[in-house]
Amino acid sequence: MKITSLDTFILHVPVTRRAIADSTHQVTHWAAPGVMLHTDQGITGFGYSGTHAHLPADRLITECIRACFGPLLTGQDPTQVRSLWSKLVHHPPLQWVGRGGITHLALGAIDIALWDIKAKAAGVPLWRLLGGSDQKRIEGYNTDGGWLNWDDQTLVSDCRRLVEVEGFRGVKIKVGSADYRRDLDRVEMVRKTIGFNTRLMVDANGRWDLPTALQAGSRFQQFDVTWFEEPIWYDDVEGHRRLAESIATPLALGEQLYLLDHFRQFITCGAVHYVQPDVTRVAGVTEWWQVAELALAHRLPVVSHIGDMMQVHLHTALAHRSCTMLEYIPWLRSCFQEPATIEDGCFICPKLPGAGTTLREDAIERYGVR
Repeated sequence: MKITSLDTFILHVPVTRRAIADSTHQVTHWAAPGVMLHTDQGITGFGYSGTHAHLPADRLITECIRACFGPLLTGQDPTQVRSLWSKLVHHPPLQWVGRGGITHLALGAIDIALWDIKAKAAGVPLWRLLGGSDQKRIEGYNTDGGWLNWDDQTLVSDCRRLVEVEGFRGVKIKVGSADYRRDLDRVEMVRKTIGFNTRLMVDANGRWDLPTALQAGSRFQQFDVTWFEEPIWYDDVEGHRRLAESIATPLALGEQLYLLDHFRQFITCGAVHYVQPDVTRVAGVTEWWQVAELALAHRLPVVSHIGDMMQVHLHTALAHRSCTMLEYIPWLRSCFQEPATIEDGCFICPKLPGAGTTLREDAIERYGVR
């Protein structure tokens, strides 16, 4: 099999609910800049990244795919995924301009499309190709609630709905207010609402400084918070280490880390407890697996940051022994032939061959932008 050509696309999909914001961002649409890799055997692989629907930035990703990686892919065997990944990630001109950021996001979309082709060629879902089991249960926790811009009543009623009506076994709410005491009040209200049999996570999106994170984090234990996510600036390894040593609530991070080496720095010094790699940030399934193996070697759980990549992350979670939970954000579900779906608090095992990224025929017509 050979790659004959590629097409890029950009989808801008409205978020499915009212206006949302965390401590750092306001979002009205979620973007999926991506690629379709075509082969001489009629198999097309779909891969995409995830952004905050900023068209100039999205175009940088798709242009990097088309102009920088495209010539290196044409004529190659797409089933030799790991070999191709090594070739692309170590390509000197691209390595020179960036070993993270745009080039890594572009490579992530490509790598996902390659794995999609490989699984389709084998006639199996990606999780089975990777050695997973359809008997494994992956618990879903909902992040499409608890937004920082919502008033207290909306926050509480929404968390109640997610647990009592939709059956989720965990919810995550946003923290990171200018006054952390507001967040403590909201965490307490949500805990009282959902009870202690449901997981509760909090996410500051890197907003606080270390002293504030210490003050807030020292109080989360009384509310049985499962983890404190991205408490301080993303690259501050030493700050996370000091925080981890000082509070009882475990720390979670990874969505802003791009390289295996970044994760190694946090893991080896004890600065993280829940490892959250994202296939779009760490250049696809290939590097995600490397991070998951590193976490396994340190006996740490892997709970992928979704970046609305439930499609691929569900397959990797089913296949890797470090994964038992997965984030749920439904914004892009209407784009795919087999969207990730929750039933009785757990994800349904995908059945179709591939990585779950095949777009519906009308997805680009409905959401595509030039």
